[in-house]
Amino acid sequence: MTALEAELWELAGSVPDPELPQVGLAELGVLRAVHVTGPGRVEVELTPTYTGCPAVETMAADVERVLHARGMPEVAVRTVLAPAWSTDDITAEGRRKLAEAGIAPPRPLRDGAAGGAVPLTLAIRCPHCGSADTALLSRFSSTACKALRRCTSCLEPFDHFKEL
Repeated sequence: MTALEAELWELAGSVPDPELPQVGLAELGVLRAVHVTGPGRVEVELTPTYTGCPAVETMAADVERVLHARGMPEVAVRTVLAPAWSTDDITAEGRRKLAEAGIAPPRPLRDGAAGGAVPLTLAIRCPHCGSADTALLSRFSSTACKALRRCTSCLEPFDHFKEL
């Protein structure tokens, strides 16, 4: 990656997700690539959290706006569906920011071992008090990628970013 591509990656990656504005696109793992293809031309690849995600158009427009403001006159944003996005693509910082915003981050699906290991715990911890004593209220919350849960210890409701 060139110095310019690294700079453009930082700019594009800092664009907030429209549905989770506390997390940038790089932290969410949807920013896949930034390629300078010629003088003043850049191509960006985004992978939505799920096929048909309505936020991908807003993400693309926001990335174009930020890179145009940086002086890149030609910005092409492509949606890339393979490899598919996974909640394992969320960075540690992204998970921390989700929890800080009161959204339980998804549990890891794989640990890097061949074939992916099954997590040892199925508990979803409350982002408010840390209790693992939580209950599902609805499989869907404010967005399709989140479920609504309630902590049975502190009684606070919270979103849980579903594992994919």
